[in-house]
Amino acid sequence: MFEYSPSETCSPRVIAGVITHYALPLRGVLYGGLFSLSLLAALALSFDFKLLDPDGEKWLSHQFLRVLPLTLAVKMLVFGLFGLYRNSWRYVGFRDLLQIIGAAYVSFFLFLLAFYGVQTHTTPPFFGTMPKAVFPLDLAGTIGLVCAAAVVVRFYHEEYLPMRGTGVSRLLIVGAGDAGEAVLREIQRMDVVLYEVIGYLDDDPRKLRARIHGVEVLGATSEVREVCERYAVDEVLIAMPSAPQRAVRALVERCHGTHIHFRTVPALPDLIAGRVQVSQIRDVDIEDLLGREAVTLDTDAIGAYLRDKVVLITGAGGSIGAEMCRQIARFEPAELLLVEQAENNLFTIEQELRETFPALTLGVHVADVIDAERVERIFATAKPTAVFHAAAHKHVPMMERNPGEAVKNNIVGTRTLADAAVRHGVEKFVMISTDKAVNPTSVMGCTKRVAEMYVQQLTQRSDTQFVTVRFGNVLGSSGSVVPIFKEQIAQGGPVTVTHPEMTRYFMTIPEASQLVLQAGALGAGGEVFLLDMGEPVKIVDLARDLITLCGLTPEEDVEIRFTGVRPGEKLFEELSITGEDVQPTSHAKIGVWKNRPEDFETVTQGIGELLGMADTASASTIRKRLSRLVPEYQPNENGDAERAALDDREQTDHTPHIPAPVRSKPNLGTG
Repeated sequence: MFEYSPSETCSPRVIAGVITHYALPLRGVLYGGLFSLSLLAALALSFDFKLLDPDGEKWLSHQFLRVLPLTLAVKMLVFGLFGLYRNSWRYVGFRDLLQIIGAAYVSFFLFLLAFYGVQTHTTPPFFGTMPKAVFPLDLAGTIGLVCAAAVVVRFYHEEYLPMRGTGVSRLLIVGAGDAGEAVLREIQRMDVVLYEVIGYLDDDPRKLRARIHGVEVLGATSEVREVCERYAVDEVLIAMPSAPQRAVRALVERCHGTHIHFRTVPALPDLIAGRVQVSQIRDVDIEDLLGREAVTLDTDAIGAYLRDKVVLITGAGGSIGAEMCRQIARFEPAELLLVEQAENNLFTIEQELRETFPALTLGVHVADVIDAERVERIFATAKPTAVFHAAAHKHVPMMERNPGEAVKNNIVGTRTLADAAVRHGVEKFVMISTDKAVNPTSVMGCTKRVAEMYVQQLTQRSDTQFVTVRFGNVLGSSGSVVPIFKEQIAQGGPVTVTHPEMTRYFMTIPEASQLVLQAGALGAGGEVFLLDMGEPVKIVDLARDLITLCGLTPEEDVEIRFTGVRPGEKLFEELSITGEDVQPTSHAKIGVWKNRPEDFETVTQGIGELLGMADTASASTIRKRLSRLVPEYQPNENGDAERAALDDREQTDHTPHIPAPVRSKPNLGTG
């Protein structure tokens, strides 16, 4: 029910609301009035606006009133069959106008048949002397009046009725293509004016100075900073859904320090389907700058080992584990088993999967991977055929201070799962590892390397195919640098970066998860796959981009503070799918590392010793034992002192000392 207050009774908005509420019954009356007016105008023109026809009769009563019922009957029927009474004139578009024209022509031909049918069977002719010009004039009048009425209603809603919002932003649209035009059209349809579109930018020289819905193309995208400063732009909307990320990144970098907010449009499939709406315009995120081209998957190969199979995922509530659940669910496994220690995270992903994939059979297990009895019970009951092991302790500084926990979770937990997989005949076991296992300089990286060594050797001792997949940092994953930076920016800074030259590889969570599935399909057992992480990114540049995306100026609005390289951290990570130690695979973004053979008894004995000392030995003792298993891992002799100093720095706000960066060894073949 349309509601309004007495004080607003005569306002245009209230009148429009009443009309909208009674639109369906009124629309038929309106169409009938327009059809009547069209016929009246056609007769008046045919008789040169004289009151009498050539026979001396008043054509208003002799012709108009006699032919009007037939005209209304035919046109009302045809326009109703075309569904035009239900079309909203407020959003009328080109297709609606074509539909009106089509209905008018069909009505025209049917009316001619009915008219001459009556005329030839009545004496004298029932409709009197009717000039032939009436028919085409009536056709033109019908089309013109109905189309004009629809356009006027839309114009009223878009130009006169909208109210100016309290916080109107001056908006610059980058991209004068279909997406940019669709967004402008949606903005102009809004009831409340939220944006003042000042112009377009586009690199097509043919579009320069062209106008789209009255808005001019002001220049090329390279001029974004100058245009923003000249026209006092508040927001930049990037309407280029198919543009490469490097182009989006270049736009953002050109606007460093301009206090401009960046927005973008929905994905290209949504635009093609006509689903773009102003409400779907979102902020440009760091993934838009660092993401890569969509991953091409061999879905047949992946489906061969997932479809109609029982698939188990550890760490199912984590960032990677949860995305693995989403990706695997698309391949319709017989059952998806979720294993997670954190019950809240497990509950969240369970609810999401049940809503998104209602037909999917789920097994939800709160369990710790180091609990051998619990793991055994799950494997014995559910009998999985494929396992994706994503559970791990991954925070480098925290594991430096708690090496025993890294040993238990990363090494012993992996051994527990792998042994259970062998006992229960699992076909495929995919372990998710990290670039920090390459020439490790941290406890976390070293424990993951030991876990890799164990599962690699199990392939030769069982029928289970054990596959390891290494990749670097994942954008937006729990505890990663991007969420931390966002929180620091929201608090006004400072944004803390460990070292000016610190670089990392990044990929998105969906991309990493999809490539893990693909690597699992490629693996025959014992391989260590490396994912193509693209080009490394300086962490300080990442911080500057995030600050800019928030409409702030780095160093001016938000300070960037260097805190020093933390114990166990590398300045540069190593992960490349090119080089003499890496062989290509059938997938362009996946390489396989030519790993060295390990002595299984030595690895097994070392893991047993590490487990025995995990809860009792000192951190330095555990690190030394790890270095015996992984010779390339050389813990810092002064590591404990540095860790104590790090704890002191985190508890105070003193100016940090930046130690010499820990540079990793260049040889991938020994990692």
